[in-house]
Amino acid sequence: MDPARGRGVGEPANLVTAVNPRTLDQPLRVLRVCLHLLVAGLLALAAGRAVTAGLPHRGAIVATTVVLAAVYAAGPATPRVARSVTAAGAWLAALAAVWLVLLGLTPDGVWLAFPLFFLQLHLLPLRWGLPAVAATTLAAIGAFAWHQGVLTPAIVIGPALGAAVAVGTALGYQALYRESEHRRGLIEQLTAARSELAAAEHAAGVLAERERLAREIHDTLAQGLSSIQLLLRAAERALPARPDTAAGHVRQARMAAADNLAEARRFVHALTPPGLADGSLPSALDRLCTTTAQRSGLPVHFHLSGTPAALSTAQEVAVLRIAQSALANTVQHARAGRVEVTLSYMDDRVALDVVDDGVGFDPDAVHASGAGGRFGLAAMRARARSLQGTLSVESAPGQGTALAASFAIPPAEETASP
Repeated sequence: MDPARGRGVGEPANLVTAVNPRTLDQPLRVLRVCLHLLVAGLLALAAGRAVTAGLPHRGAIVATTVVLAAVYAAGPATPRVARSVTAAGAWLAALAAVWLVLLGLTPDGVWLAFPLFFLQLHLLPLRWGLPAVAATTLAAIGAFAWHQGVLTPAIVIGPALGAAVAVGTALGYQALYRESEHRRGLIEQLTAARSELAAAEHAAGVLAERERLAREIHDTLAQGLSSIQLLLRAAERALPARPDTAAGHVRQARMAAADNLAEARRFVHALTPPGLADGSLPSALDRLCTTTAQRSGLPVHFHLSGTPAALSTAQEVAVLRIAQSALANTVQHARAGRVEVTLSYMDDRVALDVVDDGVGFDPDAVHASGAGGRFGLAAMRARARSLQGTLSVESAPGQGTALAASFAIPPAEETASP
């Protein structure tokens, strides 16, 4: 099994070729180099001792070390050894056969059992690797005892201890690999979750912006265009009998169009409403009442209560927009005789009240979705709620309408923030 796709305990992990290029690549490269150097050093030691010490069969020992080096080098050069357990088993069998020949010629061959342990454990499944390690350990103990002519505890302990270290290292490596793969999976899940969260936040932001633009358009451009339509209709009725009256209506329609153009430019440049750009909130509401009275012919009176306090820009915009929408609803639907608009500054709150003596309506019958042409109420509630404010509507058929919006006055240091 490809280690990059994960494996269970007992599946081969190759130290001769690349194993896990994502998580353990650098440590494994170091281990492979160390293993190669260890085998080369032990082979050189066996051949060198045979020559310098004048051991019997020194020519055969040197030749066997050369053959063993060639067989060992064939493993990393053969890709099938890394991918196939069968190929790995065949290569290890050939390596073990040549090693046994060397072990029979010189006791120095026993030191090569240690790298063989690692190769067997990392190239073979654990159910095959452990028996191979046990057989190699017995062969090393038996051959060394045969060369020494006696079996001592030291002869048994040396190879057995080496085998135990190799088994412990292999099991530790497999545990480390599983932990690495587990963490990699968690990181991938976290990355995917973060991507999904970012997409959800983006979608929520898009929906919130659409809702904000819908409220802005309804409270400004839509109401302005409705006023222009009413003024032009009045001018049409005044022609040709009362040209002066018609001209007045046209002038007011032109002024309303200019205001709408300023609102449209504000949408593009994200500026404050034109009514707030050159004055305070009370003055903006006073001008709004005066303009509405001039364009609709409905008496609209503005009242200021208390000492004006500094509000945040968002709160001032919300109060002005709610007043615009409330007056537009009154002009279009209420058939009122007069409207009273009151802005009240209290100790810690500011309140806007819009009261008319019109035909009224049933607030419970108005749906938040805007059924019945009352989208403005849902937009006003949403605007107040977005700034932790409150909005209430009291009305009944034939008894007029009273709308009240209230916001908390922020601390002085917060009003400086845009």
